[in-house]
Amino acid sequence: MEKIQSSALKGKVVLLIHGGAGNFKESDLGPDQQRVYEKYLREALEEGYKILNEGGSALDAVEASVKLMEDAPVFNAGKGSVLNKEGHVEMDASIMYGKDFKAGAVAVVRHVKNPIAAARMVMEKSNHVFLAGNGADDFARSIGMEMKDEGYFITPSSLEQWKKTKEPASMPKEMNKHGTVGAVALDQNGNLAAATSTGGVLNKLPGRVGDSPIIGAGTYADNNTCAVSATGHGEYFIRLTVARSIAALMEYKKISLEQAVNEVIHHRLQQLGGTGGVIAVDKNGNFIISHNTTGMFRAWKTEKECEVRFFKE
Repeated sequence: MEKIQSSALKGKVVLLIHGGAGNFKESDLGPDQQRVYEKYLREALEEGYKILNEGGSALDAVEASVKLMEDAPVFNAGKGSVLNKEGHVEMDASIMYGKDFKAGAVAVVRHVKNPIAAARMVMEKSNHVFLAGNGADDFARSIGMEMKDEGYFITPSSLEQWKKTKEPASMPKEMNKHGTVGAVALDQNGNLAAATSTGGVLNKLPGRVGDSPIIGAGTYADNNTCAVSATGHGEYFIRLTVARSIAALMEYKKISLEQAVNEVIHHRLQQLGGTGGVIAVDKNGNFIISHNTTGMFRAWKTEKECEVRFFKE
């Protein structure tokens, strides 16, 4: 089960992003598809890293990277989100800043163009952390955020996937279930941030909420420990509060980021039967990408390296 880890010099910046994890192999993605995914991942990576490199905040960086992935039609977030059992889009997102523990989240939104931006506005322009459903869409509309008709989010690919759920013999591959996007960053001031956005699970029951918008399950950031964004089978990540568990193990057991991620992803999650992975960076710039699936769309950039990968190494 793959684990990638590295470290950065103190005071430098680190950005990691993901576009979902699943049990897919190289044979499932042709060269043209790989080029498309790489293009969008690199664009999101460069956008966020530019902010960090110019002295911007980790919070701005993760939001910028995730917004670009929401706008890309190939991920299961924003445009391209999978459809629920009734053929509708219901999107979830959350964001957290490790400097002050502020966080914002939205769930079951159907019209706000960028759910991650709405999550940040919940954090900054309301007295709440989490808004859901029509209330979340109404809030976004009331503060002037860009809204879209539902048709904007539905792509030919997502519609075809949904139609195939009505034909058991043609059920889509598992890779189509885990297309969540996310980002974690460390900025020049030593602040951490994490952001995650998703369309959820294909053919889910209306109103289903996964781990992505839940602070502590799919997203967490604490300057004292680490920032984490998760992707995978959300119900398991909720039960294990995966993102917070990684930070808590570091805080209370005084173990490294690598050890904490290994304990949660390759022991607890594995034993429970859950699949997926995380990207994480600690307060010193050490980072890890870890998943128990055969594939994960992921990319990272530091002063010394810039990589994009899809498959288990």
